[in-house]
Amino acid sequence: MPTFAYEALDASGKPRKAEIDAASSDEAISKIKSMGFFPTSVRERKTKGAAKTEGAKAAKKKKKGDFTISFGKVKTKTLTQFTRQLSTLQDAGLSLLRSLQVLEQQQRPGLMKNIIGSVAEDVEGGSTLSDAMAKQPKAFDRLYVKMVAAGEIGGVLDLILQRLADFLEKAQRLKAKIRGAMIYPAAVISIAVLIVTGIMVFVIPKFQEIFIDFEIELPGLTVWLIDTSRWMAAADPGQAIPGAVWVVVSPFVAWLFIKLARKTEPGRAVVDRVKLYIPLIGPLIKKATVARFTRTLGTLISAGVPILEAIMITRDTSGNYVYEKALTKVHDSIREGESFANPLRETKVVDAIVVNMVDVGEETGDLDAMLLKVADNYDEEVEVAVSSLVSLLEPLMVVVLGVIVGTIVVALFLPLVKMIESVGQN
Repeated sequence: MPTFAYEALDASGKPRKAEIDAASSDEAISKIKSMGFFPTSVRERKTKGAAKTEGAKAAKKKKKGDFTISFGKVKTKTLTQFTRQLSTLQDAGLSLLRSLQVLEQQQRPGLMKNIIGSVAEDVEGGSTLSDAMAKQPKAFDRLYVKMVAAGEIGGVLDLILQRLADFLEKAQRLKAKIRGAMIYPAAVISIAVLIVTGIMVFVIPKFQEIFIDFEIELPGLTVWLIDTSRWMAAADPGQAIPGAVWVVVSPFVAWLFIKLARKTEPGRAVVDRVKLYIPLIGPLIKKATVARFTRTLGTLISAGVPILEAIMITRDTSGNYVYEKALTKVHDSIREGESFANPLRETKVVDAIVVNMVDVGEETGDLDAMLLKVADNYDEEVEVAVSSLVSLLEPLMVVVLGVIVGTIVVALFLPLVKMIESVGQN
């Protein structure tokens, strides 16, 4: 009789690892559940002979197939399409292995095709779909793998894949709206910076020559403008790098510095906390983060993932250090026997309406539905906030650019007025 190695959670949420004899994986799952455990991974242990045969088959298959070099990660759009198609094929009654082979054939050569082929080979060798996907972190993150595992154990893989596709589509739609809204302001600011830099480097020096020829005393504003122009063009002998280079490069340097800072835990804590207090942007980040973590947690709970594990997965995918710490406190409190709402209220990272809806969801037994409603509500609020932000940024940019251009014009015309006055007196 085959032996299955399994990982499971007991009634208190603690992980368990052991082995069990069973005729099939379904029988093994039934036996594990009868012991009061919730299985999260069940896979058959292979003998050395079977492993060698499997390896030979895989090597033979790789020789026959096309080899492509690919880098980076799979795009969310591609992953969503694959998930939706796999769900449809499973719902139609096609076997899992055949579904993966069909999807591999229709993919263009690249990273996703290679990954689907590897997953299909592992499934053909006896691995579960979730175990095979766990080996491909470039396409399937921990959230994805755990939901697939819950679908396999519950026998509702097609439904879970459909929910996953919906989740990915909504998350991608929200991210696209925020990025799309920021494109116009970023483009206007970039063009304005380049134009002002060009004026400072090429136009202001011409006026400086005129002022020198007339030998007049320059106003303080004009002197400051000329000094700034000389710094931008590196006109002074002791200056090696033009200031214009620093103006153009500084945004990229700041971006790189933030990226490197977030590689360390203290740096990530500071950066993520500062983000939440940036005027106009901070409230938008808060709403987007709440929408993300409530949708993730609601989707996991509705898929049948135990709440303690669901919270830990949600914590790891929240994307903000402040909310990671808050969810860790919630997890620890629930493990000690408290409810979800009270520790969430104590963290003070979400609005009262979120806590109240979570409280109602716990009382009625519909926590997953309530969390998804919160996510939908915050998605709408993010859309409104993005539209309002763009509407506010447009006049704000006009005012800022007007002040900059106006300052340059005034600084250049003040000496001209003095020259006209001196000519009139003579």
